[in-house]
Amino acid sequence: MGYPHGMDTIIPRKKTREVRIGTVGVGGDNPIRVQSMTNVDTRDADAAIGQVRELARAGCEIVRLAVPDEAAAHALTRIRAESPVPLVADIHFDHRLALMALEAGVDALRINPGNIGGEQKVDAVVRAAAERGAPIRIGVNSGSVEKDLLARFGGPTPEAMVESALRHVAMLERRDFHDIKISLKSSSVRDTIAAYTLLASRVDYPLHIGVTEAGTLLPGAVKSAVGLGVLLYNGIGDTLRVSLTHDPVAEVGVAYEILRALGLRERGPEVISCPTCGRTEIGLIPLAEEVQKRLCDVPEVFKVAVMGCVVNGPGEAREADIGIAGGRGVGIVFRKGEVVRKIRGEENLLPEFMKELDRFLAERRAPGAKA
Repeated sequence: MGYPHGMDTIIPRKKTREVRIGTVGVGGDNPIRVQSMTNVDTRDADAAIGQVRELARAGCEIVRLAVPDEAAAHALTRIRAESPVPLVADIHFDHRLALMALEAGVDALRINPGNIGGEQKVDAVVRAAAERGAPIRIGVNSGSVEKDLLARFGGPTPEAMVESALRHVAMLERRDFHDIKISLKSSSVRDTIAAYTLLASRVDYPLHIGVTEAGTLLPGAVKSAVGLGVLLYNGIGDTLRVSLTHDPVAEVGVAYEILRALGLRERGPEVISCPTCGRTEIGLIPLAEEVQKRLCDVPEVFKVAVMGCVVNGPGEAREADIGIAGGRGVGIVFRKGEVVRKIRGEENLLPEFMKELDRFLAERRAPGAKA
């Protein structure tokens, strides 16, 4: 039985133009791209390079770096040379930093053209970006809406944010520059959804979606999942960042889980586990958390189950590729619902199951093995 009103089918993604950020295509027929932003001092090139590499290993496809001054802009030359993924320079107010970032080889800019100092300075940045084939992301936040728009719309409403974005877009279009991405971010989930929905009806530029200032790990992940999930379900969004007050590597993991939940993209194993109940006779929560932690760097897509009931666990998780179900003093390893091994002693459950997972991965990675 399907959902009412055809809700069992996700709405096709809105067709947008394609832009190229280095080797990565955004918009058009490209997959929805996952981005994040470093939170180390860009002036510390070693720290920045290290974090960019960590993000890339986690599956991040585009990384943005803050460029607050000339020292940070100079550091970009080395960072870009050693980065495994395209980089975006985040610039506020100073057009010289945008020019320096482009000279350093960054693949794109995040600026608001109206905030960098006048028509001639906009001309210089647009000309340099066009020469280097670097797209410009117009990034409007609810806190950056111009005063006249705040007065006209009565605050940083979704309509005000859209008008602000279109104003910046027009500045670039007048210069025959169309290599544009747009973002409209608010800490309000409802305003974020409304703003992107309105903007998507008015432009065909690719949209970078996110809920800004979403908060710490749990509330930030929830707010992002709700806001981005609604937009993605409705076919809006070409690239996304989950903004968390946390290690940015966690942003990448949450982003992929949002995409996985909607059937849009997958990366890494999906760990399913039961919520525990009064019948649980092992320490299931730490077991599931440790399995999840140990699989975080694995890129292959498969399903792992960690269940708290030896009797029902394999049947309940029959679709899992591999799983473990624990009872009092014993655990069983199963594949596709079929028991393949028994483990005795709760202290042995994790190490022995990890051996089984290693064996499972080795089989999958062997030449000629089915994916």
